[in-house]
Amino acid sequence: MSSVATLRPFDPHAVPHLFAMRPGYANAAALGLPFYGTLAAMREHLEQWEAGAVGAADFDPLVGRARAAYAQIVRTCPERVAIGSQASAQISLLAQSLPPGARVVTVAGDFSSVTFPFSVRGDLDVRAVPLEELPEALGPETAAVAFSLVQSANGAVADAEAVRSAARAHGVTTLCDLTQAAGVLPCAADDWDMTVCHTYKWLSCPRGLSFLTVSEELCARMVPAHAGWCAGADPWASTYGPDMELADTARRFDVSPAWPAVVGAVPVLEWFASVRPESLWAHAAGLGDALCEGLGIAPRGQAIVSWPDPDGADLAALARAGVVASGRAGGVRTSFHVWSTDEDVDMILRALDR
Repeated sequence: MSSVATLRPFDPHAVPHLFAMRPGYANAAALGLPFYGTLAAMREHLEQWEAGAVGAADFDPLVGRARAAYAQIVRTCPERVAIGSQASAQISLLAQSLPPGARVVTVAGDFSSVTFPFSVRGDLDVRAVPLEELPEALGPETAAVAFSLVQSANGAVADAEAVRSAARAHGVTTLCDLTQAAGVLPCAADDWDMTVCHTYKWLSCPRGLSFLTVSEELCARMVPAHAGWCAGADPWASTYGPDMELADTARRFDVSPAWPAVVGAVPVLEWFASVRPESLWAHAAGLGDALCEGLGIAPRGQAIVSWPDPDGADLAALARAGVVASGRAGGVRTSFHVWSTDEDVDMILRALDR
Protein backbone atom coordinates (compact mmCIF):
# COMPACT_ATOMS: atom_id res chain seq x y z
CA MET A 1 0.00 0.00 0.00
CA SER A 2 1.28 3.46 -0.86
CA SER A 3 2.19 5.77 1.97
CA VAL A 4 -0.40 8.40 2.81
CA ALA A 5 2.51 10.84 3.11
CA THR A 6 3.01 10.68 -0.67
CA LEU A 7 -0.49 11.99 -1.40
CA ARG A 8 -1.02 15.50 -2.71
CA PRO A 9 -3.52 18.00 -1.34
CA PHE A 10 -6.73 18.66 -3.24
CA ASP A 11 -6.50 21.51 -5.75
CA PRO A 12 -9.96 22.89 -6.55
CA HIS A 13 -8.54 24.92 -9.46
CA ALA A 14 -7.69 21.67 -11.29
CA VAL A 15 -11.20 20.23 -11.03
CA PRO A 16 -12.66 21.85 -14.20
CA HIS A 17 -10.01 19.96 -16.17
CA LEU A 18 -10.76 16.66 -14.42
CA PHE A 19 -14.50 16.39 -13.76
CA ALA A 20 -17.66 17.39 -15.54
CA MET A 21 -18.95 20.43 -13.66
CA ARG A 22 -22.59 21.44 -13.63
CA PRO A 23 -23.51 24.68 -11.80
CA GLY A 24 -25.88 23.98 -8.93
CA TYR A 25 -25.16 20.26 -8.77
CA ALA A 26 -25.43 19.44 -5.06
CA ASN A 27 -26.23 15.76 -5.28
CA ALA A 28 -23.01 13.79 -4.79
CA ALA A 29 -24.73 11.68 -2.14
CA ALA A 30 -27.02 10.32 -4.86
CA LEU A 31 -24.77 10.22 -7.94
CA GLY A 32 -21.29 11.47 -8.66
CA LEU A 33 -20.39 13.50 -11.73
CA PRO A 34 -18.07 11.79 -14.23
CA PHE A 35 -14.30 12.09 -14.36
CA TYR A 36 -13.12 12.99 -17.85
CA GLY A 37 -10.64 10.12 -17.77
CA THR A 38 -13.55 7.78 -17.07
CA LEU A 39 -15.48 9.04 -20.09
CA ALA A 40 -12.45 8.64 -22.35
CA ALA A 41 -11.71 5.12 -21.10
CA MET A 42 -15.31 3.99 -21.59
CA ARG A 43 -15.51 5.47 -25.09
CA GLU A 44 -12.32 3.68 -26.06
CA HIS A 45 -13.68 0.46 -24.59
CA LEU A 46 -16.89 0.76 -26.62
CA GLU A 47 -14.88 1.25 -29.82
CA GLN A 48 -12.74 -1.81 -29.04
CA TRP A 49 -15.81 -3.87 -28.21
CA GLU A 50 -17.46 -2.80 -31.46
CA ALA A 51 -14.34 -3.89 -33.34
CA GLY A 52 -14.30 -7.29 -31.62
CA ALA A 53 -10.92 -6.44 -30.11
CA VAL A 54 -11.76 -7.17 -26.47
CA GLY A 55 -11.08 -10.45 -24.67
CA ALA A 56 -12.20 -11.44 -21.19
CA ALA A 57 -8.65 -11.79 -19.88
CA ASP A 58 -7.88 -8.25 -21.01
CA PHE A 59 -9.83 -6.95 -18.01
CA ASP A 60 -7.70 -8.74 -15.40
CA PRO A 61 -5.06 -5.97 -15.13
CA LEU A 62 -7.81 -3.36 -14.79
CA VAL A 63 -9.50 -5.33 -12.01
CA GLY A 64 -6.15 -5.45 -10.21
CA ARG A 65 -5.65 -1.71 -10.61
CA ALA A 66 -9.15 -0.97 -9.33
CA ARG A 67 -8.58 -3.18 -6.30
CA ALA A 68 -5.23 -1.55 -5.54
CA ALA A 69 -6.54 2.00 -5.95
CA TYR A 70 -9.50 1.36 -3.68
CA ALA A 71 -7.18 -0.20 -1.07
CA GLN A 72 -5.16 3.02 -1.10
CA ILE A 73 -8.30 5.15 -0.68
CA VAL A 74 -9.45 3.25 2.43
CA ARG A 75 -5.91 2.65 3.74
CA THR A 76 -5.70 -1.11 3.59
CA CYS A 77 -3.86 -3.66 1.45
CA PRO A 78 -5.26 -5.14 -1.81
CA GLU A 79 -5.31 -8.64 -0.31
CA ARG A 80 -8.14 -7.53 1.99
CA VAL A 81 -10.31 -6.14 -0.83
CA ALA A 82 -13.02 -8.05 -2.68
CA ILE A 83 -14.88 -6.82 -5.76
CA GLY A 84 -18.64 -6.95 -6.17
CA SER A 85 -21.51 -5.10 -7.73
CA GLN A 86 -23.97 -4.38 -4.88
CA ALA A 87 -23.29 -3.42 -1.28
CA SER A 88 -26.38 -5.24 0.02
CA ALA A 89 -25.26 -8.50 -1.59
CA GLN A 90 -21.86 -8.18 0.06
CA ILE A 91 -23.41 -7.36 3.44
CA SER A 92 -25.56 -10.48 3.13
CA LEU A 93 -22.40 -12.58 3.42
CA LEU A 94 -22.05 -11.51 7.04
CA ALA A 95 -25.79 -11.64 7.68
CA GLN A 96 -26.00 -15.23 6.48
CA SER A 97 -22.98 -16.29 8.53
CA LEU A 98 -24.53 -15.44 11.90
CA PRO A 99 -26.20 -18.15 14.01
CA PRO A 100 -29.96 -18.07 14.65
CA GLY A 101 -30.88 -15.72 17.46
CA ALA A 102 -27.71 -13.64 17.17
CA ARG A 103 -28.18 -10.01 18.18
CA VAL A 104 -27.33 -7.40 15.56
CA VAL A 105 -27.36 -3.71 16.46
CA THR A 106 -28.12 -1.25 13.65
CA VAL A 107 -28.88 2.46 13.36
CA ALA A 108 -32.46 3.72 13.19
CA GLY A 109 -32.98 5.38 9.81
CA ASP A 110 -29.83 3.93 8.26
CA PHE A 111 -29.86 3.06 4.57
CA SER A 112 -31.89 -0.09 4.01
CA SER A 113 -29.09 -1.93 2.17
CA VAL A 114 -27.23 -1.98 5.50
CA THR A 115 -30.14 -3.28 7.56
CA PHE A 116 -32.36 -5.39 5.28
CA PRO A 117 -29.83 -8.25 4.82
CA PHE A 118 -30.07 -8.88 8.58
CA SER A 119 -33.81 -8.26 8.98
CA VAL A 120 -34.74 -10.55 6.09
CA ARG A 121 -33.27 -13.54 7.93
CA GLY A 122 -36.23 -13.51 10.30
CA ASP A 123 -34.35 -15.44 12.97
CA LEU A 124 -31.91 -12.74 14.12
CA ASP A 125 -32.42 -10.33 17.02
CA VAL A 126 -32.05 -7.06 15.04
CA ARG A 127 -32.23 -3.89 17.11
CA ALA A 128 -32.13 -0.32 15.77
CA VAL A 129 -30.91 2.54 17.96
CA PRO A 130 -30.23 6.25 17.36
CA LEU A 131 -26.78 6.90 15.89
CA GLU A 132 -25.56 8.76 18.96
CA GLU A 133 -26.52 5.80 21.18
CA LEU A 134 -24.76 3.18 19.08
CA PRO A 135 -21.65 2.67 21.27
CA GLU A 136 -23.72 2.27 24.45
CA ALA A 137 -26.02 -0.24 22.73
CA LEU A 138 -23.19 -2.75 22.29
CA GLY A 139 -22.70 -5.34 24.99
CA PRO A 140 -21.52 -8.90 25.62
CA GLU A 141 -24.75 -10.25 24.13
CA THR A 142 -24.17 -8.42 20.81
CA ALA A 143 -22.88 -10.55 17.93
CA ALA A 144 -22.49 -7.81 15.31
CA VAL A 145 -22.97 -4.11 14.71
CA ALA A 146 -23.81 -2.79 11.24
CA PHE A 147 -23.88 0.93 10.45
CA SER A 148 -22.95 3.59 7.90
CA LEU A 149 -20.00 5.80 8.80
CA VAL A 150 -21.91 8.70 7.20
CA GLN A 151 -25.69 8.55 7.30
CA SER A 152 -27.33 8.79 3.89
CA ALA A 153 -30.41 10.78 4.97
CA ASN A 154 -28.70 13.61 6.84
CA GLY A 155 -24.92 13.22 6.55
CA ALA A 156 -24.36 12.64 10.27
CA VAL A 157 -20.93 11.14 10.92
CA ALA A 158 -20.71 8.29 13.41
CA ASP A 159 -18.33 8.46 16.36
CA ALA A 160 -16.09 5.80 14.86
CA GLU A 161 -13.67 5.63 17.78
CA ALA A 162 -16.44 5.16 20.34
CA VAL A 163 -18.12 2.42 18.27
CA ARG A 164 -14.82 0.67 17.66
CA SER A 165 -13.83 0.79 21.34
CA ALA A 166 -17.18 -0.56 22.51
CA ALA A 167 -17.13 -3.33 19.92
CA ARG A 168 -13.60 -4.34 20.86
CA ALA A 169 -14.47 -4.42 24.55
CA HIS A 170 -17.35 -6.83 23.96
CA GLY A 171 -15.98 -8.92 21.07
CA VAL A 172 -18.55 -7.57 18.59
CA THR A 173 -18.05 -8.12 14.86
CA THR A 174 -18.11 -4.75 13.10
CA LEU A 175 -19.54 -3.91 9.69
CA CYS A 176 -19.11 -0.33 8.50
CA ASP A 177 -20.66 0.93 5.27
CA LEU A 178 -18.37 3.50 3.61
CA THR A 179 -20.64 4.30 0.65
CA GLN A 180 -21.29 7.88 1.81
CA ALA A 181 -17.74 8.35 3.10
CA ALA A 182 -15.01 6.88 0.88
CA GLY A 183 -13.84 9.49 -1.60
CA VAL A 184 -14.60 12.49 0.61
CA LEU A 185 -14.02 11.56 4.27
CA PRO A 186 -10.79 9.92 5.53
CA CYS A 187 -11.50 6.22 6.06
CA ALA A 188 -9.46 3.39 7.53
CA ALA A 189 -10.97 0.04 6.54
CA ASP A 190 -8.66 -1.90 8.84
CA ASP A 191 -10.45 -0.36 11.81
CA TRP A 192 -13.38 -2.70 11.09
CA ASP A 193 -13.89 -6.42 10.59
CA MET A 194 -15.75 -5.68 7.36
CA THR A 195 -16.54 -2.65 5.24
CA VAL A 196 -18.54 -2.21 2.06
CA CYS A 197 -18.74 0.64 -0.42
CA HIS A 198 -20.61 1.28 -3.63
CA THR A 199 -18.57 3.60 -5.83
CA TYR A 200 -21.06 5.52 -7.98
CA LYS A 201 -21.54 8.34 -5.45
CA TRP A 202 -18.52 10.03 -3.89
CA LEU A 203 -16.04 7.98 -5.96
CA SER A 204 -17.73 8.99 -9.24
CA CYS A 205 -17.51 5.53 -10.79
CA PRO A 206 -20.02 4.02 -13.23
CA ARG A 207 -22.70 2.14 -11.34
CA GLY A 208 -21.97 -1.56 -11.04
CA LEU A 209 -18.80 -1.72 -8.94
CA SER A 210 -18.71 -2.13 -5.17
CA PHE A 211 -15.97 -3.16 -2.78
CA LEU A 212 -15.78 -5.23 0.38
CA THR A 213 -12.87 -5.28 2.80
CA VAL A 214 -12.52 -8.04 5.35
CA SER A 215 -10.14 -8.77 8.21
CA GLU A 216 -8.04 -11.91 8.15
CA GLU A 217 -10.01 -13.38 11.05
CA LEU A 218 -13.41 -12.77 9.44
CA CYS A 219 -12.11 -13.91 6.05
CA ALA A 220 -11.31 -17.28 7.59
CA ARG A 221 -14.76 -17.85 9.13
CA MET A 222 -17.22 -16.15 6.76
CA VAL A 223 -18.70 -18.39 4.06
CA PRO A 224 -18.13 -17.06 0.51
CA ALA A 225 -21.71 -17.87 -0.45
CA HIS A 226 -21.46 -16.04 -3.79
CA ALA A 227 -18.36 -17.93 -4.90
CA GLY A 228 -17.90 -18.40 -8.62
CA TRP A 229 -14.94 -18.74 -10.92
CA CYS A 230 -13.54 -15.33 -9.97
CA ALA A 231 -13.23 -16.50 -6.36
CA GLY A 232 -10.84 -19.27 -7.32
CA ALA A 233 -7.19 -19.30 -6.33
CA ASP A 234 -6.53 -19.29 -10.08
CA PRO A 235 -9.69 -17.88 -11.66
CA TRP A 236 -8.93 -19.10 -15.17
CA ALA A 237 -8.39 -22.61 -13.82
CA SER A 238 -11.66 -22.40 -11.88
CA THR A 239 -14.13 -22.03 -14.71
CA TYR A 240 -15.46 -25.60 -14.45
CA GLY A 241 -16.31 -27.76 -11.43
CA PRO A 242 -16.68 -29.75 -9.35
CA ASP A 243 -13.18 -29.33 -7.90
CA MET A 244 -12.86 -26.08 -5.96
CA GLU A 245 -9.86 -24.24 -4.59
CA LEU A 246 -10.75 -20.74 -3.45
CA ALA A 247 -8.34 -17.85 -3.04
CA ASP A 248 -6.91 -17.56 0.47
CA THR A 249 -7.32 -13.75 0.48
CA ALA A 250 -10.43 -11.56 0.37
CA ARG A 251 -10.58 -12.38 -3.32
CA ARG A 252 -12.53 -15.51 -2.33
CA PHE A 253 -15.47 -13.11 -1.94
CA ASP A 254 -15.09 -11.68 -5.46
CA VAL A 255 -17.91 -11.98 -7.93
CA SER A 256 -17.41 -11.65 -11.65
CA PRO A 257 -16.95 -7.90 -12.14
CA ALA A 258 -19.02 -5.72 -14.44
CA TRP A 259 -16.21 -5.09 -16.90
CA PRO A 260 -17.39 -1.80 -18.44
CA ALA A 261 -17.81 -0.38 -14.94
CA VAL A 262 -14.27 -1.42 -14.05
CA VAL A 263 -12.94 0.21 -17.22
CA GLY A 264 -14.52 3.50 -16.21
CA ALA A 265 -13.66 3.18 -12.54
CA VAL A 266 -9.90 2.77 -12.80
CA PRO A 267 -9.00 6.34 -13.88
CA VAL A 268 -11.11 8.04 -11.23
CA LEU A 269 -10.21 5.61 -8.43
CA GLU A 270 -6.54 6.19 -9.15
CA TRP A 271 -7.12 9.94 -9.00
CA PHE A 272 -8.87 9.73 -5.63
CA ALA A 273 -6.10 7.43 -4.41
CA SER A 274 -3.56 10.17 -5.16
CA VAL A 275 -5.27 12.94 -3.14
CA ARG A 276 -5.24 13.54 0.60
CA PRO A 277 -8.76 12.75 1.84
CA GLU A 278 -8.39 15.28 4.65
CA SER A 279 -8.20 18.05 2.04
CA LEU A 280 -11.23 16.67 0.18
CA TRP A 281 -13.23 16.69 3.41
CA ALA A 282 -12.11 20.21 4.33
CA HIS A 283 -13.35 21.47 0.95
CA ALA A 284 -16.70 19.66 0.96
CA ALA A 285 -17.53 20.14 4.65
CA GLY A 286 -16.45 23.77 4.41
CA LEU A 287 -19.08 24.36 1.73
CA GLY A 288 -21.60 22.51 3.88
CA ASP A 289 -20.89 24.85 6.77
CA ALA A 290 -21.16 27.88 4.48
CA LEU A 291 -24.64 26.70 3.49
CA CYS A 292 -25.57 26.17 7.14
CA GLU A 293 -24.51 29.72 7.92
CA GLY A 294 -26.63 31.07 5.07
CA LEU A 295 -29.61 29.02 6.20
CA GLY A 296 -29.23 30.21 9.77
CA ILE A 297 -28.57 26.76 11.23
CA ALA A 298 -25.64 25.57 13.31
CA PRO A 299 -22.61 24.39 11.31
CA ARG A 300 -22.37 20.62 11.24
CA GLY A 301 -18.94 19.96 9.75
CA GLN A 302 -20.53 17.72 7.08
CA ALA A 303 -20.45 17.42 3.31
CA ILE A 304 -24.18 16.61 3.42
CA VAL A 305 -26.59 19.24 4.69
CA SER A 306 -30.29 18.47 5.09
CA TRP A 307 -33.27 20.25 6.59
CA PRO A 308 -37.00 19.52 6.98
CA ASP A 309 -39.15 20.07 3.91
CA PRO A 310 -42.36 18.16 4.60
CA ASP A 311 -44.33 19.63 1.70
CA GLY A 312 -41.45 19.58 -0.78
CA ALA A 313 -41.61 23.34 -1.34
CA ASP A 314 -37.88 23.95 -0.86
CA LEU A 315 -36.92 21.07 -3.13
CA ALA A 316 -39.25 22.42 -5.81
CA ALA A 317 -37.78 25.92 -5.47
CA LEU A 318 -34.26 24.52 -5.87
CA ALA A 319 -35.27 22.60 -8.99
CA ARG A 320 -36.81 25.73 -10.54
CA ALA A 321 -33.53 27.55 -9.96
CA GLY A 322 -31.50 24.79 -11.61
CA VAL A 323 -30.16 23.29 -8.39
CA VAL A 324 -29.93 19.50 -8.29
CA ALA A 325 -30.58 18.13 -4.80
CA SER A 326 -32.52 15.21 -3.32
CA GLY A 327 -35.61 14.71 -1.24
CA ARG A 328 -34.86 12.25 1.56
CA ALA A 329 -36.64 11.27 4.79
CA GLY A 330 -39.06 14.21 4.65
CA GLY A 331 -36.40 16.81 3.97
CA VAL A 332 -34.07 18.37 1.41
CA ARG A 333 -30.62 16.82 1.13
CA THR A 334 -27.77 18.77 -0.45
CA SER A 335 -24.27 17.36 -0.79
CA PHE A 336 -20.98 18.96 -1.84
CA HIS A 337 -17.92 17.37 -3.40
CA VAL A 338 -14.82 18.17 -5.43
CA TRP A 339 -16.76 19.94 -8.20
CA SER A 340 -18.74 22.11 -5.77
CA THR A 341 -17.97 25.81 -5.34
CA ASP A 342 -19.07 28.85 -3.37
CA GLU A 343 -21.29 29.71 -6.33
CA ASP A 344 -23.27 26.51 -5.78
CA VAL A 345 -23.95 27.56 -2.20
CA ASP A 346 -25.06 30.99 -3.44
CA MET A 347 -27.42 29.38 -5.97
CA ILE A 348 -29.10 27.41 -3.20
CA LEU A 349 -29.50 30.43 -0.95
CA ARG A 350 -30.87 32.60 -3.76
CA ALA A 351 -33.35 29.90 -4.75
CA LEU A 352 -34.62 29.80 -1.17
CA ASP A 353 -34.53 33.60 -0.86
CA ARG A 354 -32.18 33.41 2.10
